Amino acid sequence: MQRIGFIVFSGYQVMAFAALSVFEIANQQAGKPVYDVRILSETGGLIQTSIGMSIGTEAFDDTVYDTLIVGGGGEIEPPTAGLVDFVQRALGRSRRIASICSGAFVLAEAGLLDGRRATTHWIYARAFQSQFPKVKVDEDRIFVHDGPMWTSAGMSAGIDLALAMVEQDQGVELARIVAKKLVVYHRRAGGQSQYSALLELEPKSDRIQSALSYAKSNLHTPLSVPQLAEAARLSPRQFSRAFHAETGQSPAKAIENLRVEAARLMMEEGRHPIDVVAQQTGFADRDRMRRAFLRAYGQPPQVIRRNARAAA
Repeated sequence: MQRIGFIVFSGYQVMAFAALSVFEIANQQAGKPVYDVRILSETGGLIQTSIGMSIGTEAFDDTVYDTLIVGGGGEIEPPTAGLVDFVQRALGRSRRIASICSGAFVLAEAGLLDGRRATTHWIYARAFQSQFPKVKVDEDRIFVHDGPMWTSAGMSAGIDLALAMVEQDQGVELARIVAKKLVVYHRRAGGQSQYSALLELEPKSDRIQSALSYAKSNLHTPLSVPQLAEAARLSPRQFSRAFHAETGQSPAKAIENLRVEAARLMMEEGRHPIDVVAQQTGFADRDRMRRAFLRAYGQPPQVIRRNARAAA
């Protein structure tokens, strides 16, 4: 039986526990306990979540864990020296060390991600890369597995990470059964970008939201400002001014971001030739799409597709 230590701290988010449901269901479906999950904290005892509820924990000690997982909090706070030391000591003792969402900051602070690929929630990714330049941040992955280090994006991505661990430990069939029981994808297609573009814009008015919904459904068309303004029931001048005021972006930049994300998802799925992807997402030709990919990701579409196939 594999022992899993799940680390929490004051202010952690309850949703991080969703990953533990994967191990719970794996035990049920395997017909025997294959995972022994312990909830840990630096001090032990009751630890309060960001929403105010508390959970009982065991204090850090010399117990060896097969897998150690650091949960995420609602705010990015510097980890305590005791937490950093505990995680550092686990390297070489634990087979896997993982983080969920902003828990990656703890692993990076401990130096465990230096020179490795890692991810975190897209909201924090740029700050994470700036704070820890030795980490190779891939901000569009649902989760990243690099050697013994595992990192996931948002809280729900912790489920994807845990399913991949079950598949590694117990085989693909059990992982599929667990995913089915939880009513989630066994392997989610695409990266965080499929969620981040519209969320990052956060328009405040129904009119701008209507224009963006129209754009998302009509990426294969030119999507001029007059078209978008008509969808928003505003004059082109009013629309451009309101759009920038509400989103902080120009309509042209926002539409390019939506096109790039849609094209990236199609490239990762790998079913369409590049010229077809360019046409269906409104880039008109592959060269224009390539330039947009380089601006957004620093990589051409072919590399995105190759990396997705390697990850799969």
